[in-house]
Amino acid sequence: QVRLAESGGGLVQVGGSLRLSCVASGNIGSIDAMAWYRQAPGKQREWIASITSAGTISYLDSVKGRFTISRDNARDNARNTVYLQMNSLKPEDTGVYYCTQYIDYRDYWGQGTQVTVSS
Repeated sequence: QVRLAESGGGLVQVGGSLRLSCVASGNIGSIDAMAWYRQAPGKQREWIASITSAGTISYLDSVKGRFTISRDNARDNARNTVYLQMNSLKPEDTGVYYCTQYIDYRDYWGQGTQVTVSS
């Protein structure tokens, strides 16, 4: 069974940085796209960034230049990780951050990690 586990969230001041990680473990065949979403209080979940197996990267306009998505495919350990480096954080970046990975033709989601940016 495949599981995703996120980490790296926390409380940070405006202008600070955080690095989120999301590790996939279990019986993994192939991984296509990986992505990050977030859900602010009282709002719908929104897509932030994604990276394909070919390395094509896309960002939500509001995070371009501040956030960086990257991936690490350590297939020999059956651990596959996607990262989100977040710099110059703003209060509007506050929310629960979720990762998703498209593994063996199915979407898997993590449980989410809270990011709070205080002003």
